[in-house]
Order: sequence, then structure tokens, then C-alpha cells
Amino acid sequence: MHYGIFSDTHANVEALKVVLDNIDRKHVDRYVCLGDTVGYGASPNECCDLVRKKAAFTIMGNHDAAVAGRMDYSYYYEAARQALDWHASILSEDNMKWLQSLVYVRTEGPVMFCHGSPLNLEEFEYIFAVEQARELCAHFAALSHVTFIGHSHLCKVFEISPEDAVEVEETSLTLKEGKKYIISVGSVGQPRDYDPRSCFVTYDTETRSFGFNRVEYDIETAARKILEADLSPNFGHRLRVGV
Repeated sequence: MHYGIFSDTHANVEALKVVLDNIDRKHVDRYVCLGDTVGYGASPNECCDLVRKKAAFTIMGNHDAAVAGRMDYSYYYEAARQALDWHASILSEDNMKWLQSLVYVRTEGPVMFCHGSPLNLEEFEYIFAVEQARELCAHFAALSHVTFIGHSHLCKVFEISPEDAVEVEETSLTLKEGKKYIISVGSVGQPRDYDPRSCFVTYDTETRSFGFNRVEYDIETAARKILEADLSPNFGHRLRVGV
């Protein structure tokens, strides 16, 4: 199986269209979305429509859960709450029902897909540092060979054994037998690694090979639409910086 995996679109349809076009060129068998189709950006319905059309399945992200009424987001900062409230108010009935139906995890053979840590799925815990990955060592036997996650908006690979976890710096890799892997696939619509380009991942289960893919998109249009929607200007600024 050849997967095209993406996450954290955050209502950025300009980025999503470019990512989907580039995944098309990879001739994948299945598109997989790891969640957070909504939140922050100006085009929630357009993004939901595209993801529903293209993805074989989509995982529930924390922003999806907030908009769908499946979690308390009162502790989010004001600008993020404003965006979530606005998205909830304008989503079509079909898109709202779709968000409400999303699952927290899916496993296909030796591959697991979830939004945050595979532990305590509904709490959306982050894994972006090796110290966090080490917490999974005690659960080594229960982990899938590879778990793809989103949530942090960072491109990270952690190789896990029962004794330790290490961060792998390569942007493409053939996964080893006897190890377990957590791969954070980056973000389509709001990268946070100081590279403003969108990111997606491809993974081939036969060769156990994966790679990060970065693509440019029309950031200025996405940022302008955020301003026109009267959302926080900082959401547009972050797109330009990649943070």
C-alpha cells in the first residue's frame, strides 16, 4: 500500500489544493488525513469538502473536536476560540456531521494513524521532543511498527526501542525491523518549523520507505483571506514565517 498522508490543514484551502495536486503525482493508493481540517484559517467549508472527497479516511484532530462539540476549548487563547466559533457557525450541515463522525485512531496492518500521541488519544498529547517519545518505550509491545501523527505541525521522526527513543534527522528513510517509529508529518496549512512551505508524507508499506515532501503555495492569498474574515492578523503573519 502506498499512502499519501497529510495533516493540520487548518482551513487553508490554497495550501490544501497544492498538496493534493502533488500527492496526485505520487500515484498513491490511499490519501489519509490526520485531522485538524478546521481552525485558524478562512476556508473551513472548502477544506472539508476537499478532504471528504479525497481522503480514504480522516482522523479527529483537536480543532475538529472543538468545532464538532466533542471537547471543551474554553482554555484556548481568545483568537483561536474566535476562529473555532466562527467555523462552527458557518460550516455546512454535511461538513459538521462529518466532523462529528470522525474517529480518534485507525490501524491498517502494521500502520497506525492518529492526531497526537497514540496514548490517551482523546487528550491530544504532543510528541515533538525525544523526551516525549521516550514515554512510549514502556508501551513498546503495544505500538504499531509505525504510527503517523500530526498536531505539532513539525516534521519529526522518532525511532523507538524498549530501552530508548532517538530522533532521526533524515527526510527520507527505510524503516527497520525490530524498531517502532513515530512520524510527525508536519502541516499543510500552518507549518511551524520556520519553513512556510506545506508538507505531506508518502509511505510505502511494501518497501517500508517514507519521505517528507515540501511544496510552495500562494501564502499571500491565504493570509489576505484571513484578514477579510476578520480573524487574527497573526494567523496570516505566521503563514509567511512558518511558525
